Amino acid sequence: MRFYTNEIKEKAKNLRKSGKTIGFIEKLLDIPRSTLSTWFQNTILTPRQLAFIKKQQQELLKPARAKAVLWHNKQKEKRLLEAKKRAEATLKKIRIKNTDVLKLALALLYLGEGTKNKIETSVSNSDPKILRFFIKASQTAFNVKPKDIKCYLYLRADQNKNQSVLFWSKILSIPIKNFRGVNIDHRTKNSKTFENYKGVCSVILPTVAIKRELMYLAESYCEKIINNLK
Repeated sequence: MRFYTNEIKEKAKNLRKSGKTIGFIEKLLDIPRSTLSTWFQNTILTPRQLAFIKKQQQELLKPARAKAVLWHNKQKEKRLLEAKKRAEATLKKIRIKNTDVLKLALALLYLGEGTKNKIETSVSNSDPKILRFFIKASQTAFNVKPKDIKCYLYLRADQNKNQSVLFWSKILSIPIKNFRGVNIDHRTKNSKTFENYKGVCSVILPTVAIKRELMYLAESYCEKIINNLK
C-alpha cells in the first residue's frame, strides 16, 4: 500500500475544490480513484463548484460521445449493407415477371392495405411507390389497362386540389380525367401540412373480381404458412 503525505492529500482536496474532476486529479497525481473518493467523501463543495465540475465532466465526455456516434454509425452502415446483400441475393432468385409471384405479392399488399368494406378493388396510400407497384403489378398479373384505373384523392385543408391531381397523375401515369374526385379534410384547416406530404391517393381497379381473388389468395397463403411451417 502506498503512503501519501498530508501535503499530497491537501493538494488533491484543493484541486477538487477548484473544480477539477476526480479523473483529472487521478491522472495528474497518479493516485487511484478509490483512494481519492475516500479523501473527498467529507469535502463539501458549493453549488457553484459542483456546477463547474459537472461542466468539466461534460466537456471531457464530448470526444468520447463523438467517437461513440461514429462507431454506431459505422455499425449501422455495416448492418444496412449486409441486409442489402441478403435482399439482393433473394431478388436474384425471383422471376419478377412471373404472374404467380406478382399475384402473391399483390395479395399480401391488398390484405394489409386494400379496401375491405367496399365493393371495389382499391388501395389507398400516401406513398407513391406502393401505388406504382400496385398499378404495375396489376397490369401484368391481371392485364389491367391504365385507362381503366380510377383515382380519388384525400387532402388536407391547405393543399391545392389542381396541383395535387397533377402530381398524382404524373407520378402514377394515370390520365387526369380518371380522377373521380377530391375529398378535403376541413378539420385540418388550422394546421400546416408537412412539405413532402402529397395527400392520400386511392387507386381503384376496374373490377371487383380482382379483389376477390387477391383476398382469397392472401388468406389461403397465410393459413398454409401458419399451419405447415414449423
